Amino acid sequence: MNQPAETADSIIVIDDDETMRRACQAALRRTGYQVETYPDGSSGLARIAEIHPAVLIVDLKMPGMSGMEVIAELKKLNLDTVVVVITGFATVGTAVDAMKAGAYDFIPKPFTAEELRAIIARAMERQRLSAEAKRLRQEKEAQAHSFITFVSHQLQSPLGAVRQYLDVLLHQMGDEAPAQQREWIERSSRKISEMLQIIADWLTLSKVEGGQLATERSPVRWQDLVAKALAGLTNTARRKRVSLHNEVSDNLPPVTGDETALRMLLSNLVSNAIKYNRPDGEVKVQAAAEDQTVSLSVVDTGVGVAPEHQPHVFEEFYRVKDKSTAGTAGTGMGLPICKKIANELGGQITLASEAGRGSTFTVVLPRAPTQKSPPDPPASSASAERGDGPLSDAR
Repeated sequence: MNQPAETADSIIVIDDDETMRRACQAALRRTGYQVETYPDGSSGLARIAEIHPAVLIVDLKMPGMSGMEVIAELKKLNLDTVVVVITGFATVGTAVDAMKAGAYDFIPKPFTAEELRAIIARAMERQRLSAEAKRLRQEKEAQAHSFITFVSHQLQSPLGAVRQYLDVLLHQMGDEAPAQQREWIERSSRKISEMLQIIADWLTLSKVEGGQLATERSPVRWQDLVAKALAGLTNTARRKRVSLHNEVSDNLPPVTGDETALRMLLSNLVSNAIKYNRPDGEVKVQAAAEDQTVSLSVVDTGVGVAPEHQPHVFEEFYRVKDKSTAGTAGTGMGLPICKKIANELGGQITLASEAGRGSTFTVVLPRAPTQKSPPDPPASSASAERGDGPLSDAR
């Protein structure tokens, strides 16, 4: 039986030729590597998903799942595993194609134990450098998030206190206060509220970028989120004289996502549709299902977005500044948050708009998989026997 290979020196060999598997294993174990071997791509990939090996050695020519297909599936796992492909002289061109697809290097047959160990040593160094770069990048992102969180919390408390003092002062002044003084205090209070909203959006954006917001991956029904979002914004829409319409079918299949993050995304889109609408306008929420995805659209009859602004609306802090949006408060971070949530969940968000006629924001997310009975346990892996022999075969 293969033993678990949980260290940074772990290697998995996938080759349908038993002699080649044994020879690779023997040559590499003598150098101190932990090596597991598998006769086919499916069993090897299952083990790769479990232990995240440093290096994968895979033969390109195999019955069933080819080496190229193994590389394609490995990319979906988003691991730092470095791939080395084994190829015959007649398939060097294919090996080059494999490198273009993500493999680090290739070794042609026949090869010696020394040649194999040399190329694996280089692959291990490549993996070590990649892992170190990833670690440093994560540390930098964590430090940035900590800084944002610290500064934001330090700002929220005094700004909140100032807003409360202004509200108390305004109340104590009563109706006899000079109109100009009341106007100054009310403007100051509104500006502080805008600053607090910017800080809240900044924190939310930081959580999304740090992978701390859209953390769940479970079936979510758009129908439930839409009903709650529209109910919660009814008063806001009434004040703006905008009618809300829920056109989402109850038969719509669920999506794979994070309910909290999707609730925030939907609330941002509907709030914007109300905010930038016209009196007696409409907001419609519609949805449609495809084979692999579900799309949800928020359609409004508002001011729309001119063509020159459309490429920038998902940029942080970007706000459309023209006559149509004059006097409309906002932070310029709602749509960037929506985009980051959609991308984090494996989907996308798009805009279709015409100035003066309205906008349609569409979110496309993966459909939740249908519930099936649990699969049978994977077949046991091939035996990683020790053995000596040539590192070539008859092919």
